[in-house]
Amino acid sequence: MSDESLFREVDEEVRQEQYKKLWEKFGNYFIVLCLAVVASVAGAKGYQYYQKKQSEAAAVVYFDGVKKATDGKPEDALRALMAVDHPGFKQLARLQEAIVLSGQGKTKEAVAVFDAIAADQSVDPTLRDLARIRAGYLLADTVKPDELLARLGSFDKEGQAWRHAAREIFGVSAFRTGDYAMADRYMNANFADADTPPDMRERAQVMIQLLTPLLDK
Repeated sequence: MSDESLFREVDEEVRQEQYKKLWEKFGNYFIVLCLAVVASVAGAKGYQYYQKKQSEAAAVVYFDGVKKATDGKPEDALRALMAVDHPGFKQLARLQEAIVLSGQGKTKEAVAVFDAIAADQSVDPTLRDLARIRAGYLLADTVKPDELLARLGSFDKEGQAWRHAAREIFGVSAFRTGDYAMADRYMNANFADADTPPDMRERAQVMIQLLTPLLDK
């Protein structure tokens, strides 16, 4: 055996001896660490599965409530929607609950639900804005324009996604209260805006035609 081979063999034996000592000293800790990693992964997978099942169950209850509302069973729909217990679907269920209440003519109760959604910081901002707009439409027949401006005035800006709906609400309220100049201003703003949805532009055009003789007087 050459000197180089001898040194290599001795070196290998020394390393094995060191590994053995390290294992004897820290082997149990290594096993515990491995078990902890396995348990952590298993726990995460289990939680993901649980969440998936919870989401699926909530979806079934939510869409059942929506179907009951579509089938003309508002009370059954409300019971189903209020039973939804899942963060994501719960937000949608609350919106649908307010819509069902408004369909029953329970404007006050519907607005209260919409306002609660709009004030809830845990709700997605888009849904909160939608709740404010839906409440505004319900109030346009009874509330003065100033109150609606206080509620929705922040939407009346270029670049705001809900500006067209807000302007329509202001215009309808102003028309109802006899402020034809204000109604004309908001309806013309919607008619002139290239981004106004087609159906909303058509309604604005009809309103402008109704307002023209009233403004002439």
